[in-house]
Amino acid sequence: MKLFAALFMFFILASLASAMYYLIKDKGQGTRTVKSLTLRIGLSVLLFALLMLGTYFGIIPLSQ
Repeated sequence: MKLFAALFMFFILASLASAMYYLIKDKGQGTRTVKSLTLRIGLSVLLFALLMLGTYFGIIPLSQ
């Protein structure tokens, strides 16, 4: 499960880096920056929901 979360974090950071690249390359005129940031938000929300569901169903144990 830790590997799964780490991969999601990698993809989130890669999307953020691509948004910065497109912002610099397009000089703020294109829509690629917005699409990359939208993907990053979607991945973040999905990761959060999966972690919450994993905790609820007992896949991720709560530490005591």
